[in-house]
Amino acid sequence: MNGAPKLTDRKALALHRIRAAKAPVTFLHDAIADEVKERLNEVNKTFTSPLLIGNVTPPLAAIFPDAPQIDDTPELTKTSGHDLTIHCFGIHWADDPIGQMVQSRLALKPDGLFLGVMFGGASLQELRICLAEAEAKLTGGLSPRVLPMADLRDLGGLLQRAGLALPVADARSFTVRYPSLAKLVHDLRGMGETNALATRNLKPVSRQLFRETEAIYRKNFNDDGFLVATFDIVFLTGWAPSEIQQKPLRPGSAQSRLSEALGVPEKSLKR
Repeated sequence: MNGAPKLTDRKALALHRIRAAKAPVTFLHDAIADEVKERLNEVNKTFTSPLLIGNVTPPLAAIFPDAPQIDDTPELTKTSGHDLTIHCFGIHWADDPIGQMVQSRLALKPDGLFLGVMFGGASLQELRICLAEAEAKLTGGLSPRVLPMADLRDLGGLLQRAGLALPVADARSFTVRYPSLAKLVHDLRGMGETNALATRNLKPVSRQLFRETEAIYRKNFNDDGFLVATFDIVFLTGWAPSEIQQKPLRPGSAQSRLSEALGVPEKSLKR
């Protein structure tokens, strides 16, 4: 990553998270913590040495209250021997998401589980559209205001590139209705998810831009007087490679025909 453009102003992100911790908004993280617990229960494995990484909000911390926590800095604090790493709301801010996954894998012992929770591509799509239209109308240009987020298909490939076995990427979408744009911004602040882009415009958002954005929002994404906001939550899972894990069969190694399993006659292809 040396010399590559930086996505995130890490100092600003840290300040946003500190501010959020003083008055946290956790309704979304409450639901996600329940989802994480369900997913871990489905694994049918007891985790005794978990590690929590990133923006570990109170609902997520409560899953493993005694687990150590480390920041999602570009170079993670070196640790090893964990049977579970949960990367909490940090990968979408990472300049090098693969690097975060690789380091999370290296913190695991063989057959340990990596679970990443992050915002996905459709998150805040309504706000993104309305801000862009309002700023273009008022200034004739655009500036980075909402974090660009990866699509689900791309994230699944990153798990494989990070060296994780049995990779799975899936998403759950939450739709939240807000009485005003100010209330949406309030909640984003309480989550620590306001603009920390390295290339952001450092000038405060003008009242005129705020009013124009809300007017466009109400025109296009209005549900009975409420503004609709989408939060697309991506769950990434993969395992540290181990000899005890199931391996896919080699091509051509099947011992029976598909037609026999389906109970149908086999037909040859005509050329």
